[in-house]
Amino acid sequence: MFLYTGVAAGFFAAVCVVAQAYVLSDIVDRIFQKKQTLADVTALLGVLLALAFLRAFIIWCSDVLAQRSASRLKGSLRQKLTQQIFALGPAYTQSESSGELVNATVEGVEVLDEYITTFQPARLLAMLVPAFVLVVIFLLDPPTTLILLFTGPILVLLLAFIGGRVKEITEKRFLELSWMSAFFLDMLQGLATLKMFGRSREQIDNIRDISRHYGATTMEVLRIAFQTGLVLEWGGTVATALVAVEISLRLMSGFLPFNRALAVLIVTPEFFLPLRQLALKYHAGTAGKAAADRIFAILDTPIKQARAPTTRSARSLPARSDIRFDHVSFAYDAGQRPALQDFSLHLPHGQTIALVGATGAGKSTMAQLLLRFIEPDRGSITIDGLPLDEIDLAAWRARVAWVPQQPHLFHGTIADNIRLARSDASEADVSAAAQAAQAHEFIRQLPQGYATPIGERGARLSGGQQQRLAIARAFLKDAPFLILDEATSHLDSVSEAAIQDALTRLMRGRTVLIIAHRLKLVYTADRVAVLDRGRVIEVGDPRALLTQGGPYQQIVASYEGAA
Repeated sequence: MFLYTGVAAGFFAAVCVVAQAYVLSDIVDRIFQKKQTLADVTALLGVLLALAFLRAFIIWCSDVLAQRSASRLKGSLRQKLTQQIFALGPAYTQSESSGELVNATVEGVEVLDEYITTFQPARLLAMLVPAFVLVVIFLLDPPTTLILLFTGPILVLLLAFIGGRVKEITEKRFLELSWMSAFFLDMLQGLATLKMFGRSREQIDNIRDISRHYGATTMEVLRIAFQTGLVLEWGGTVATALVAVEISLRLMSGFLPFNRALAVLIVTPEFFLPLRQLALKYHAGTAGKAAADRIFAILDTPIKQARAPTTRSARSLPARSDIRFDHVSFAYDAGQRPALQDFSLHLPHGQTIALVGATGAGKSTMAQLLLRFIEPDRGSITIDGLPLDEIDLAAWRARVAWVPQQPHLFHGTIADNIRLARSDASEADVSAAAQAAQAHEFIRQLPQGYATPIGERGARLSGGQQQRLAIARAFLKDAPFLILDEATSHLDSVSEAAIQDALTRLMRGRTVLIIAHRLKLVYTADRVAVLDRGRVIEVGDPRALLTQGGPYQQIVASYEGAA
């Protein structure tokens, strides 16, 4: 709405220019041809001055409205992008480059500012204003319109021809910027590894080469944009000169009144001005188009929709967390990488089920299905007989506590990171959760205790400390269903023994799913399921399975032998 209002304002500014040209030609004709005095044209001079102020005000309104339109659109796009990325979930972000997504969401949306405030109004005015000027000149002097009808399309074709090259290079430039952002973010995240292997200097050289190449592409875009502007300026000047010659000949021959001839000469440049402005801003348009293509590619990525929650399930959840997987299959990369195949398993309410198996057997995929980060390709998951995809998503996740293998800690304080589990938790609740997770002691020794800021991804904490904060979140959430995905993977043997006792208390009275390679926590489970290539190949009481000589016994023997 703001954009089209701004374009309308720009159009009326052109109308003011045409009106000024007509009034000015009349003033000159009265003074130099009809020998009137300055007093005779005072009213017309007042009208001319009023038109000048009105045009300035309209242009200011046009700029303000275009800027407001851009600001509203950028805010809306960032909101939609964030919602879409959250809806697509971890499965999507893990398959994309984080730096490229950040560039599209931040820099890409910002590029749209100039696209909306300058290029889009210029593109629309380049269609509206020349048409209006052509009508005005036709009413003043029909023969002159023939010159404009001949030269105008030629200039448009030149703009389209050169602009196609600008579009190609600008799209290449945006892709290079996205790749450079992804490369730099990847380098920062792997800084310790690069220094360890002595590859820091090599990466500095890579960044220099990438920056030089990006700079060369940018200069090529500007060079072609300058050439486009030069061609349009030259073409407009030549066309205006042709009109001036044609008008002068007919004026001297007495076929055209002086005031009309002067009005046509003043108005003619306004026919070409919008085209010249469009040429100058064409590179902004192509840059915005390249950014918009990537943004809408993200927004148009299909989301695997679950069924809409029923009225009953949206209001309430099943009282029991009795979970069943019935012939569930799931594959990543559009079916190219199977993770679960015809998977069936029962997680009885109030019991602890442990999943064991080799890396890639599908254990973490099962957890992601339960968290509904992904949806099954085939089969069904039910909670106390109710299909999981019919349960309100937010209500279901509120009943699940999750301790992942690599917990993410955000830039902020210790307390803020624990309080993610429950935003309204008091300081006493946060402290109690940390004590239960055996994290209170190390937090108390930090410079500001629970108010100590930690770096992004917990940069100032050890792996074991990060894991304890994740466990503290689970204690604070106090959910009836608990998923422990390698919850003790970053702990030393002493810490693991302490956390083992805390987790045992946390699991009491809950339905628990344990995913683990280290079997100390598995030994506490009521039942164990062994996975291999996405299928359950053995399930039962862990003590009974040890006497059967099957896969579980082999896994235990291998683990204890390694220990």
